[in-house]
Amino acid sequence: MKTVGVLGSGAWGTALAQMLASDGRGVLLWARETELVEEINARRSNTLFLPGAELAPTIRATGDLAEIAALDIALVVTPAQHMGAVLGAMPSHPADLVLCSKGIEAGSGRLMNDVARGAAPQSEIAVLSGPTFAHEVAAGLPTAVTLACGGGEAQWERISPAIARHAFRPYFSADVTGAEIGGAVKNVLAIACGVVDGLALGQNARAALIARGYAEMLRFGEARGAEVETLAGLCGLGDLVLTCSSTSSRNFSLGKALGEGQSAAQLMADRKTVAEGAHTAPVLDQLARDMGIAMPIVQAVTRLLGGAEARGVVSDLLARPLRAERED
Repeated sequence: MKTVGVLGSGAWGTALAQMLASDGRGVLLWARETELVEEINARRSNTLFLPGAELAPTIRATGDLAEIAALDIALVVTPAQHMGAVLGAMPSHPADLVLCSKGIEAGSGRLMNDVARGAAPQSEIAVLSGPTFAHEVAAGLPTAVTLACGGGEAQWERISPAIARHAFRPYFSADVTGAEIGGAVKNVLAIACGVVDGLALGQNARAALIARGYAEMLRFGEARGAEVETLAGLCGLGDLVLTCSSTSSRNFSLGKALGEGQSAAQLMADRKTVAEGAHTAPVLDQLARDMGIAMPIVQAVTRLLGGAEARGVVSDLLARPLRAERED
């Protein structure tokens, strides 16, 4: 099998590289930081983003985007807000780009597949999404994901053998939009669930929030052309349940800190890793308003990130007018 590239050496990118190398195949991992390239190659570790993991010997790090561009397949795992810039800096692009970042581009409101198509128009775009904690994937624990292929079954036949491993099982979908929306919206909802935990509001409240948040995901997804079956699967409901229930989620832990009274501005400034939901919430809120879609939980998270006090925001949510569940 040919070498697969991974564009981005954060926790998720490094975990995917480790998973891909689990059967001895070569993996080329791009890192922006020169010192990180040197650490990965010399010491087989990434102490900044994935501490404690001993990286496979067949992973080679590089800082040269041209090396990734020369490959047939690359997994794009840059922070969502930097994807366009990184792809735009490449001299050319692999035939297949598999997007693994979850978010909506601030300013433009574009999904990641639209960003990638603008920067790499000659590449076929796929989206990999689902319930995945980086440290579990790196450790080889069983994981199932959605691999949504914009190029249909022909692209699936090309790239699924390069990505699937014994403990990493992709499922085919042709619904790129649904896969992207599920991943982007669940990050915002995970912040809200973290707030519930930080305020010690109980398990009843968190379960209700997950259910009502899922209703918001469906409303927005259907309005954007996503399939309900996709959002009910691994990359929608599955990812939502995982991310909304553990401090291993960066978005959940951000929300928990907000619920405990910490400042949103300070939390964002102090974080080495990106909680994508914090960038996605305001643009998702605006898109929903522009489209006339009710997303009160997303709106509440946007207010929290803007500095509103957590208990007051929760009180406002609870005071909304009573109506039928399907209408709320």
